Amino acid sequence: MKKILIPFILVFALIISACSNQSAKKDNSSNTEENKSKRVTYQSENGPIEVPAKPERIVVLNAFVSGSVMALDGNIVGVDTWSKANPRYEEYVKDAVEVSDENLEKIIELKPDLIIAASTNKNIDKLSKIAPTVTYTYGKVDYLAQILEVGKLINKEKEAQEWINDFKTRAQKAGKDIKAKLGENVTISVIESYEKQLYVFGDNWARGTEILYQEMKLKMPDKVKEMALKEGYYALSAEVLPEYAGDYIVFSKYQNADNSFEQTNTYKNIPAVKNNQVIEMNGNGASFNDPITLEYQLDLFKKSLLDK
Repeated sequence: MKKILIPFILVFALIISACSNQSAKKDNSSNTEENKSKRVTYQSENGPIEVPAKPERIVVLNAFVSGSVMALDGNIVGVDTWSKANPRYEEYVKDAVEVSDENLEKIIELKPDLIIAASTNKNIDKLSKIAPTVTYTYGKVDYLAQILEVGKLINKEKEAQEWINDFKTRAQKAGKDIKAKLGENVTISVIESYEKQLYVFGDNWARGTEILYQEMKLKMPDKVKEMALKEGYYALSAEVLPEYAGDYIVFSKYQNADNSFEQTNTYKNIPAVKNNQVIEMNGNGASFNDPITLEYQLDLFKKSLLDK
């Protein structure tokens, strides 16, 4: 009798265990589905919109916020052309599909649960039918507030705020160190050559301007302040560049642009050029101001201005 009872008990135990496992799987599956379906209200620039509480498949059509999504570990399955071509984003978007606001069928195939677009994108209404679509307008809020907004959208507000606080502390300390070394009145200009045009920038137009002027509190030359501060940028000719040149120059340089002005005596005789105080930065990717780009730029400026 005992010999018969023991196998029966073992079989019964196995059945109970299997049922428990199946029940646990169902509970886990139910929780996963619940997480996927859960929605929260995000206060967008166009009013409240229902978005996933934890988005898992994000399409980004707005190059100016894509880096913030990457830095906050958002899973990007589709991304715009500018972001895809940014050398500093390569590791984050290597598996993402390049899309635009006109590639509706391709976006549908990616099965996004969230789309982040620019207010200037086409087909916003059609995109909204594919997945909840949030738009951002460049410059509507300051660069750090924009990073925080992305954090709020993808359920990473705490992480975004922690990074912002730490970044400001490090950038402001670097500014104090730079002025202690180079003088309180040291000036710096940010220029860029793009195609056949030369530009100089104010304090909120990427290319490191937010770091240099807003956080480090370094001074821009009076002529730059007069012509570029309000609009954010100013197009000028190479002949008048000396009037806009600071003690140091940050040069956002595109290799395929017309950089022939560098060979002129006008340029070569600028004190910053003669004193080897020009900081070159790859133009590809310079026009962003997300955490990935800002970390790169802060490191570049510290090495260039403090480590020499």
